[in-house]
Formats: sequence, C-alpha cells, structure tokens
Amino acid sequence: MNTFDAADPDHTPTGPDRGPTVVGKIGLVLRALGAAADPAGSTTSDIARRTGLTRPTAHRLLTELAEQGFTDRDTGTGRWQLGPELYLLGAVAATRYDVTDHARDILADLAEQTGESAFLSALRGRETVCLAEIEGSFPLRSHVLHLGIRFPLGVASAGLAILSHLPTDEADDYVATTDLTTRWGRSHSRRAVRARVAATREHGYAVNPGLIIEDSWGMAAAVFDESGRPRAALSLTGVRSRFTDARIPTLGRLLLDRAHALGRRVR
Repeated sequence: MNTFDAADPDHTPTGPDRGPTVVGKIGLVLRALGAAADPAGSTTSDIARRTGLTRPTAHRLLTELAEQGFTDRDTGTGRWQLGPELYLLGAVAATRYDVTDHARDILADLAEQTGESAFLSALRGRETVCLAEIEGSFPLRSHVLHLGIRFPLGVASAGLAILSHLPTDEADDYVATTDLTTRWGRSHSRRAVRARVAATREHGYAVNPGLIIEDSWGMAAAVFDESGRPRAALSLTGVRSRFTDARIPTLGRLLLDRAHALGRRVR
C-alpha cells in the first residue's frame, strides 16, 4: 500500500432519496469538529449547522461519541472538541498513513524561498483537508487555510488543482453534479469552475484569485501517487499584492517542482 491509500476513503453514500447513514453522520460530526477554527471548540448548534443535521441529532451523536472518548465537552462552556481516543487511534494510524513527515522540509523550503505560507492538503473523498503548514516570513498573510480545514473539490487552490488532474470524465461528472454556489457564491458556478479547471490543465498549477476571501490569493500544484492520480496538493497563500502577473509563473514552476519531488517520496 502506498502512502496515499488512506487519503481517499469511500464516500458516504448519499443521493436524492438517501441521506447519510448513521456512520456517515458520525463522520460528518467528527470532521466538523476537526475543521473548527476556534481552539475553544464548537457548540452543538455550530456542529448542527456545519453538518446539516438537526440540533437534537447532533447533540445525541456528540454525547454518544463522548461516552466512547471520541469527543470531549468542556463542562464550563458546553463546547465540544475531539476526544482523547481519537488521538490514540491517530497516533497508531500515523505510522502507516502520515504523509506530512515527507512534506515538512518541502513546505519549509517553499516558505523560505517565497516568503508565503506553505500548506499540504490531501484528498478525502470529495474534499481536501489541510494536514500541514509552515508560515512564511512576509508579515501579511492570508487566513483562508489552517490545519484541519476542509474544502470541496473546486474550492480553494488545492481542491482546484486536484479536481483539474482527475481523469476528465470524473472531473466533468463532479462539476456537473455538484452545486458549489449555495455556500461559495456565483464565482463557483459550474461554468466558472470549468473555466478554472481548463486554465489549471493548461498551466499545470491552480490559482485562486481571492474567491473565498477578497485579496487572499492562493496557488497549488497536485501531488500524484504511483498510478498517476492526484492525491494531495502543495499550496502557497498570501495577499493579492504578492501574486502579481509577473510572479505567478515563477511560483507555479516552484510549486510544480516541489509537488513532483513529494510525489516521488511517497510512492
């Protein structure tokens, strides 16, 4: 098994007449907790909103997970966080699946050479999740990415890079069946995403021109496994003034070179 085999687990079965299974709901809850930006944790209402579950369902799942050690609740604030049992399981799984150790010096090199913050994101089903980051030296930073944050494919530069390098039929099917506009706005219409996919295929690297937060730009290059499938992406993020028309091709070539190097390591 190569290092990326755990990066694309079976997607929770859903459809027009079928919502997430119980296991799928548990996965939604745990992922929502893991993606929370607030270090103090999340309220039950936060989790319900992020997962699309009702508040009673979210509370029941959080409570049952806490009984198994998978979640933890601050009795003072009522906020939820991931529990200690997940840390133990993750420590065991990391010895087999962790790609971040292979990437840290590459991220550090990207940050040092560019002054921008560098990130590693991996494919998880139909999303990307940020696994590692190294801050750049430039004092102004984009705050779109952080550890644990998830984006659907086609949103943010990492997800765009991965989507663009999937087999054409898979990428076309995803775009045709996925509505990104409800949450991410008209800049993520199917026509707009298809145009960015085409540009990414042409250049090799993806560019997010401030589509999530205005003036917060990002670029990414896909990392491929031994079969040639994109399984992760390296990203650089920063403010608009740092991503000039003259500089973007240089950053793109650097990202492509480092992504290729990381791909060789993890095969």
